[in-house]
Amino acid sequence: MDDMTPPTRIILTGFSGTGKSAVGPLVAKQLGWAFVDTDDIVEKHVGKRILQIFADDGEQAFRDFESDALREACSRETTVISTGGGAVLRADNRRLLAESGFIVCLEAWPETIYQRLTDRADTQPLDRPLLAGDDPLGRIRELEYSRAHLYALCDWSVHTDGLSIDQVVDEVVRAYHEHGEQSLAAPGRVDAIATTQATVPAGTLHIVPEEGACIVRTSSREYPVFTGWGTLGELGKRLREANLTRFAYVISDETVWHHLGDEVEKSLRSAEIDFDVFTVPPGEASKSLEHASDIYDWLIEHRAERGHAVVAVGGGVVTDLGGYVAATFARGLPLVHVPTSMLGMVDAAIGGKVAVNHPNAKNMIGMFHQPRFVLEDVATLRTLPVREIKSGLAEAIKHGLIEDASYLDFLEQNADAILKLDRNATVEAVRRSVAIKAAVVGEDEFETTGRRSTLNYGHTLAHAIESTTGYARFRHGEADGIGMMAAASMAVRMGLLSPEVMERQRRILDRYGLPTHADGLDRDRLLVAVALDKKVQGKKMRWVLLEDIGRTVIRDDVPPEIVDAALDDVLH
Repeated sequence: MDDMTPPTRIILTGFSGTGKSAVGPLVAKQLGWAFVDTDDIVEKHVGKRILQIFADDGEQAFRDFESDALREACSRETTVISTGGGAVLRADNRRLLAESGFIVCLEAWPETIYQRLTDRADTQPLDRPLLAGDDPLGRIRELEYSRAHLYALCDWSVHTDGLSIDQVVDEVVRAYHEHGEQSLAAPGRVDAIATTQATVPAGTLHIVPEEGACIVRTSSREYPVFTGWGTLGELGKRLREANLTRFAYVISDETVWHHLGDEVEKSLRSAEIDFDVFTVPPGEASKSLEHASDIYDWLIEHRAERGHAVVAVGGGVVTDLGGYVAATFARGLPLVHVPTSMLGMVDAAIGGKVAVNHPNAKNMIGMFHQPRFVLEDVATLRTLPVREIKSGLAEAIKHGLIEDASYLDFLEQNADAILKLDRNATVEAVRRSVAIKAAVVGEDEFETTGRRSTLNYGHTLAHAIESTTGYARFRHGEADGIGMMAAASMAVRMGLLSPEVMERQRRILDRYGLPTHADGLDRDRLLVAVALDKKVQGKKMRWVLLEDIGRTVIRDDVPPEIVDAALDDVLH
């Protein structure tokens, strides 16, 4: 494009809800130009709605389709082009847009965007994932802030707060006439807009970062899981990368803090992040409303504010308790998980379930609250008793049983190395387990389709065992081993599962030192606790059962006599 030549394209960009699709056709009408929306091009070429593309093919595939659509749109002359809010994330896209026309960013305050998206949610399905979750306004703030430096590269901005659509249209047309030629003629403009120094920030991730096991992608948030050996000292750096630097409220248990507190404090100080620490006694009994209330008092005393982070450093109890506090205090604080137990790493820290226990039912008081990131230092497992490590491995075994036969093979073939905490084998075991759970959670964040419910394999009886024994006799994974054997017994008796698969399950649980039966339990109390399980629907108990390795089914028609027989098998 020659210097001082009037642009033949106006490109509208900006966050969802700023008015691009409404303003674009009216700008085109005033100028006598054509209008095109790149989302429409993508849907026409792929033959799917954008939400379906995300669900079927993933965000990376959508971004590829979007880049193709931008190239097509920018090949047209005298056209107003409305782009998706994430089109500027790729430097190549920004270069194309800069070479093709006058780029105008439509802006609005997060509160304005939230109101607009809420008002049109029934007619704009694409907005619904952004509005899902426990803090949609916070999610909008986070994403808009993380992209602000990219939007700032545009030629012109129009702040749409308080303006009518016609007023925004007039502002865009005025800017085009008064500044379009001059903007395109500016020396170094294209390279400045396309600079690769403007990177995709945390919170809008499209690749797995270094040391990452995976990206957890849900409708309410996407976040990285960093899994490695000796990575605890990176906590301060990771908090800075996530823009969580105002204050960190660290929640841990007394034993974990005794072993790891000095390293955590050193990392936070080196990153110049102010912090304070609250510790609870170790054990399941700390996962209670009483302890949550004590932490609320502490946060109020320290004048915690929204934007201050809760950093949960510990095992499954601490991730659940710290997460519950973060979700409920001040309508939600940013959460970071630093799991230090096998259970926390492969299960509790992934997926956003946070809860405390009721005396009669485990995890009954809770909600969903996704973390900003998860940092897993597998080396910290060396501070744990062998029993705790084995208990956590029950969840890894479960992931292999319900989702991935090759992962189950890996656990069987590497049992000696994993139980000895061999560095390579154990990191690989944790990484693969995290990836399995992340994939399931990404498909069914709020456990509405039944997909995520498969992760409860063995948990129905396990939670009953834990609650009826006062959360003292059995570790969670130990109870889960018994619960998985009861579920397998039901499946075999119903003709769903072969006895050979049930025996393979028993062998791997035995190999990892996990119980497959128990004595001295009160059957009647167990059945009462089972009836209180969260998975009960319409007063029918829903059991997750295996049909084969990697294949599950949820049944609410298991006959009582089969349940009784399965209990006979494991309660002796």
